[in-house]
Amino acid sequence: MLPARIVTIGASAGGVESLSALVASLPADLDAAIFVVLHIPANFVSTLPEILCKKGPLKAVHPADGDEIERGRIYVAAPDHHLLIEANRVLVTRGPKENRNRPSVDALFRSAAYSHGSRVIGIVLSGALDDGTSGLWSIKRMNGITITQDPTEASFDSMPSSALSQVEIDHCVSVHQMGALLKHLTQQALKEPTYDVANDRRKMGIEVSVAVDGDAFEKGIMDVGPLTPFTCPECQGVLVKLNEGRLNRFRCHTGHAYSTSALLSGVMEKIDESYWAAMRSLEEAAMLLEQTGKDFAKEGENKAAAVFLEHARVATEQSRLLRNTVLSSERFSGDSLLNKAGQK
Repeated sequence: MLPARIVTIGASAGGVESLSALVASLPADLDAAIFVVLHIPANFVSTLPEILCKKGPLKAVHPADGDEIERGRIYVAAPDHHLLIEANRVLVTRGPKENRNRPSVDALFRSAAYSHGSRVIGIVLSGALDDGTSGLWSIKRMNGITITQDPTEASFDSMPSSALSQVEIDHCVSVHQMGALLKHLTQQALKEPTYDVANDRRKMGIEVSVAVDGDAFEKGIMDVGPLTPFTCPECQGVLVKLNEGRLNRFRCHTGHAYSTSALLSGVMEKIDESYWAAMRSLEEAAMLLEQTGKDFAKEGENKAAAVFLEHARVATEQSRLLRNTVLSSERFSGDSLLNKAGQK
């Protein structure tokens, strides 16, 4: 039998501290199952379950794919794997990255909202960029309850601030107050639907299915929004635009998904990579031209040597100019751009 509530929690930078405080505030008899996504690099070994077990009364684990959901258990996403919910089961998958992350906060939240509607409580804690905003929109749209950490106490306020600016948030509180709040919410009756969500739920179902095993094109992702002129930084696939209230997102035909800020960050990173690749190519060309010129000079072919050495000088100068341009230009991310534009 499922617990009274499904609680989903998302965090990134500064999230361990926030999660630890939240877990310490939980009552031992909480009638809920808790699911946690913390952004961790794919090659890291996560000790988060052990950390959380020491902080509070509930047991925390990395679940196996197909585990049944249990009351009073904290399920923690493993590195490089999405943590999803399907009916009374936990899904652990390696579907396409979302917002350049796997596990993804949005993917977890969306799967919970799709499966359990008003039974779901979504919480966004400390973190950079805006993963979790779309997921909270899905939870709110399906009559669930939305909560953010007070941005003023978060080590990194971008994730809770983004959610507050773009989603109707039910509670914005300190992490130290969340245990008592969750206890209170689990004792309330479930909300009744107040509007028709069939079309939004259909789109959520497609995206949840994509997070499970990819194959976005065959699942109909190209039909859920208009095509854009943009391409996916991950695979260069065409992107479709998805609208969620005030929020716009993008997903490619292979399945990668992006918020606007995540897409900007991805594009900027690719530009940066292309600059350095161009510099490397120019430097390699300069070295080869110079070596060839010296070889000609040793053989007494002074005219040919002069031509190659001059081209080597030009390539070196071009590389130096490009390097100076890159190193002197302002470095920025999608998050900083949106902050400067006042869109977050």
